[in-house]
Amino acid sequence: MIFWISSSLLSNQRLTPTHKYVMITSQNPANVNEYIALFAPETQLLLEQVRSVIKQSAPEAEEVISYGMPAYKLKGILVYFAGYKNHIGFYPTGKGIESFKKEISGYKSGKGSIQFPLDKPLPLDLIADIVRFRVIENKEKAEARLKKK
Repeated sequence: MIFWISSSLLSNQRLTPTHKYVMITSQNPANVNEYIALFAPETQLLLEQVRSVIKQSAPEAEEVISYGMPAYKLKGILVYFAGYKNHIGFYPTGKGIESFKKEISGYKSGKGSIQFPLDKPLPLDLIADIVRFRVIENKEKAEARLKKK
């Protein structure tokens, strides 16, 4: 069972303004399969599509649960995604948003997030492009750190 709590109800909590919604489950999912199983079948299909595109675009990435949602790590976090009542949230970090500003202009987005409505086809090619961009970015950052040492 999933409950969504608005930020106004959490005003007594010490959360940053970016924590607009918090997912609380009776059990934290141990893996992405468990996470996806928490949703309605129609949403599960969309979440599986996002998952598949990420895995194809970053086959070396490790799939984990972080902050209660699916995340992919390769020399640091690449992207997160999450299911919501009316959209799929996709979190490619700031550079992932900044570098694809034109391509995501038709979607609600923030500093590090994009919302893909459940009632529209997912932009799977765009998701793949962003993930591949993040792979390159993380690898370049890791290389730069090594050179500094």
